[in-house]
Amino acid sequence: MASHVVGYPRMGPKRELKFALESFWDGKSSEAELRKVAKDLRISIWKQMGDAGVTYIPSNTFSYYDQMLDTTAMLGAVPPRYGWNGGEIGFDTYFSMARGNAKLPAMEMTKWFDTNYHYIVPELGPETKFKYSSHKAVDEYKEAKEIGIETVPVIVGPLTYLLLSKPAKGVVKTFDLLSLLDAILPVYKEVLGELKAAGATWVQFDEPSLVMDLEAHHLEALYKAYSFLGGLGGIKLIVETYFADIPVETYKTITQLKAISAVGLDLVRGTKTLSLIKAHGFPSDKYLFAGIVDGRNIWATDLSAASAILKDLETVLGKGKVIVSTSCSLLHTAVDLVNETKLDNEIKSWLAFAAQKVNEVVALAKALAGQINQAYFAANAAAISSRKTSPRVNNEAVQKATEALKGSDHRRASPVAVRLDEQQKKLNLPILPTTTIGSFPQTVELRRVRREFKSNKIAEAEYIQSIQQEIAKVVKLQEDLDIDVLVHGEPERNDMVEYFGEQLQGFAFTVNGWVQSYGSRCVKPPIIYGDVSRPKPMTVFWSKYAQSLTDRPMKGMLTGPVTILNWSFVRNDQPRSKTSMQIALAIKEEVEDLEAAGIQVIQIDEAALREGLPLRKAEHADYLEWAVHGFRITNCGVKDTTQIHTHMCYSNFNDIIHSIIDMDADVITIENSRSDEKLLSVFREGVKYGAGIGPGVYDIHSPRIPDTEEIADRISKMLAVLETNILWVNPDCGLKTRKYGEVVPALTNMIAAAKLLRTELASAK
Repeated sequence: MASHVVGYPRMGPKRELKFALESFWDGKSSEAELRKVAKDLRISIWKQMGDAGVTYIPSNTFSYYDQMLDTTAMLGAVPPRYGWNGGEIGFDTYFSMARGNAKLPAMEMTKWFDTNYHYIVPELGPETKFKYSSHKAVDEYKEAKEIGIETVPVIVGPLTYLLLSKPAKGVVKTFDLLSLLDAILPVYKEVLGELKAAGATWVQFDEPSLVMDLEAHHLEALYKAYSFLGGLGGIKLIVETYFADIPVETYKTITQLKAISAVGLDLVRGTKTLSLIKAHGFPSDKYLFAGIVDGRNIWATDLSAASAILKDLETVLGKGKVIVSTSCSLLHTAVDLVNETKLDNEIKSWLAFAAQKVNEVVALAKALAGQINQAYFAANAAAISSRKTSPRVNNEAVQKATEALKGSDHRRASPVAVRLDEQQKKLNLPILPTTTIGSFPQTVELRRVRREFKSNKIAEAEYIQSIQQEIAKVVKLQEDLDIDVLVHGEPERNDMVEYFGEQLQGFAFTVNGWVQSYGSRCVKPPIIYGDVSRPKPMTVFWSKYAQSLTDRPMKGMLTGPVTILNWSFVRNDQPRSKTSMQIALAIKEEVEDLEAAGIQVIQIDEAALREGLPLRKAEHADYLEWAVHGFRITNCGVKDTTQIHTHMCYSNFNDIIHSIIDMDADVITIENSRSDEKLLSVFREGVKYGAGIGPGVYDIHSPRIPDTEEIADRISKMLAVLETNILWVNPDCGLKTRKYGEVVPALTNMIAAAKLLRTELASAK
């Protein structure tokens, strides 16, 4: 009877770490105070799992920012610009790499596989010197041991670390990052040696890259790495992989490795894993850590169905060889259902957050050993049945409307070149038009007003007046700054997905269902439990008011269907594509109402388009077809003169640029500055883009304020590969998380840079 948890959320049940981090960053608390909050969280998590009966409890899954950044610190792979001179890496260097500082930009941040979690991308090259420089994994193992809890230290594996890195600035893009394997393995082995000396008997290496389409040289590196690391006697290695099916050749390689004692596989997103094991066998000298409890969603596990799969596996592998586990780290789910006091009881019975999933893992492990908890299993069966039969899940009208979409292409009436001409006649924008992405800073006062309105402490009239005052302030600020296309600042919105979900049918909401997105940034994903529809307009009132305050174009701000889908906990009882189409129809109604209200520019954000791309190339085309189609559905009915914008966040878009073009937006704004402008390389390589495009000119995820010259230089680089008449000037993303003291000077410099370039372009004619 053995159970295992791959990893656990680190923010705390009520975001305790978030508030401790932000207090420390703001200089309001000490390093010692931050470390105490972190230690208390770690100990409470270990005790919780120990009390639940988990056999293999993970340690070192806690992080002050990101596990990839922790690995960079462990390896001493600090980019030279941060001025680190050796020794144990402290908070100054660590947080400078993560967030930047007044003088230095942060390292690049991008999505962790196909999740909404962001990691800090290592910058490596032939000159990178690796040295054991953060003892965090060992320290946390010892910390758990001091309170009597034996843990399994978790470390990002060497293959995944290198494959998710990028060549450092000045290093040729073709540099083979795997050539650094020999340089990093001794550091990994040093860590293993310290863990062994401290008493560790198991160590888990997370290698999610193993589910990707790997080539022969990748598999050779995999074999080499674990043959080397497995040479340390007395310590057993788990190689844990997740997020998709593992390819056959990779499976063969990893299971043939004599140096490892266990393999962890995802049985939830890895829908073919069971068949793979049956077809190719599993070695008798290894354990299978069977990821049967979903770490990516919040639905209760069907314990009866999961038990059947586990018994089937045990028949193949033999008694005692199957360890019941989560499909991946529970980092990607909410923390504890106990804290949801306002959630509808029926829907609540269908759910399991991280704390409940730990209990599911233990219950399944006991059941596999013949110790089934009849009452627990019966309650679970009743909840599963209730969800299948509940009338609130199904809406016949929505189902019919979705079915009717099949077979139609849903495109705008005219090609983009014609539309842009018509829009320019109406909008009369200058070259290099300036705009922002949507949100403006969310002040403490603004959050207080929303919170008090939601809890009925202030009347609706007072709330509306407060929000309108904020909108008026933001509009005036933008006019004073001389921005060309304005936004209303989104003061009424808690989150770009939650705000819409609250007004759509088929969604449920939590009070404390927070999930880490990056650093201290947390999101509270809505729960899509049923068919989606729009009962009434969602944004028209605020957009119409904002437009009444100015003669300049005011963007209507919406979130697109794929982003709402990818940033929600989605029902798992129908294909995601079907749910996405239901959301697209609801957004289409909103777009057409905004147009009817006189809004001439409408932004439909698809920030998460790239993030939803399946990890295996064979599945890309199907996803992109329905994702792009859903976006086109939202705006296919508007006039040529209505300008449709979209925005995309941190991701590598170059490999899907043709799908982005096929979205047929009039203007796309996209992250660019933190990723060393690699987006521009796709245009240097000959891709023609005829619509408007705004690669971000500065990074809003850092408090650093770029000067006019720096921004002008970025724009000049863009003009070298993009036509002047299609280029827009904008920040990387929304300004919600920044302070006005940072936003105003940054935007001032951005506008000044745009005007400087306009003058230079005019004089060059």
